Parts: sequence; structure tokens; C-alpha cells
Amino acid sequence: MATKLDRKLVAETALGLLNEVGLEGLTLRRIAKELNVQAPALYWHFKNKQELLDEMATELYERMTAPLVAAGPGYGGGGWKALLTASCRGIRRTLLTYRDGGKVFGGTRMNHSASMQPMEISIGALTAAGFRPHRAARAWFTVYTYTIGYVVEEQSVFPVPGEPWRDPTYDLDDRERRYGADFPLTVVAGEEFFGDTARGFEDGLRAVIAGIEATLLHGE
Repeated sequence: MATKLDRKLVAETALGLLNEVGLEGLTLRRIAKELNVQAPALYWHFKNKQELLDEMATELYERMTAPLVAAGPGYGGGGWKALLTASCRGIRRTLLTYRDGGKVFGGTRMNHSASMQPMEISIGALTAAGFRPHRAARAWFTVYTYTIGYVVEEQSVFPVPGEPWRDPTYDLDDRERRYGADFPLTVVAGEEFFGDTARGFEDGLRAVIAGIEATLLHGE
């Protein structure tokens, strides 16, 4: 019996192909081949690649936020800082398992009403901790966009999921040989930007959350 073709199946198939072909190689024709159908069949479900990316992002978001939805406001071990920290770690961890995961996810639109629940839980936890609703929203969006942007940059350095292979453009020894004499501070900056990206993410996330506490928790 043939599997029924629907939006979810197409999106899941596209995500499965990402590590093989990357975002640039991901076409409706390639996905149709994987599903053993003709490409026009997919246009019944997606008018263009952007609609497909939106569906893929929705699927990714529901996967990465499933632990938050299951745990509720206590996700991360208690408190709004723990919730934001755990949420951002979960987003990064999920996106890093897919080649170009950050690019696929960034700037897309969520398609399902269920995708609103994680935000409702997060903003609810922040308002319960004393944030005004609009400041809670700004706090959530700030850590969210920090995480997406960081992953996009991180995946330019380490483009192959789960592999330590570094794009030669970001080779630290080569940068020091080429630029160290004239731009020593820039070389140091490169070590920070392109070295231990996992540690860099944690450092930046702590700084962002500290800034949120200092600027958004209190006041109108």
C-alpha cells in the first residue's frame, strides 16, 4: 500500500536529505525522487521552496521544544534563567544535527498552532517571575535570535554535523600566519570566534541572560 503523501511526510523527507545535499542542493525535484513520486505531485502541498522551508522549520521547532512542552514552566530545573538556558541549548543541539540547520530555521514562519505553545510557556514563566508581558516577550526573542544567529555562524565553521572537520577558511593557524603580524588583536578575536564554539555559545548565553536581568526584568 502506497504511503499517503502529505506536508509532514515531505518535510520529514526533506530534513532527512539535508545532511546529504545541504540547503543549496535541497530541491523539490530531489525530494520527489526520494519519495519516488513526480515533482509536480509536491506542488499540491507546497507552492515553492519557501513554503517547504516553513514546514521544515515548524517540524524542527516542534522537535526541539518537545521537552519544554512536556515539562512546562519548570523546564531546566526551575526559574526563568534555567528555562531560557535549557531552551536555547535544546534549540542549538537540534539545529546542529542538521547540515545548514540554522539557515533552514532562521527567518521562517511557523505553520501550526501547536508551535505557539512553547512560546506561551516561556513567556508565562517570565511574567510569573516579575517581567512585564512585553518585556518577557523581548527577553524570549533576544535569547532565541542569539541562539539562531550563533548556530548559523557556528555551522559555517563546522559545516558537517557531528564531525570536527573545520572549513579551511577558519583554520586558526593559517589566520595567525597570514594576519598575526599586522592584526594581532583580530587573530585573538578569531580564536575566540572560531575556536571552541560550544564554550563560546555558553559564554554568550550567560552574558545575554545577565543583560536581560539587568535591563528587562524591572521597569515598565
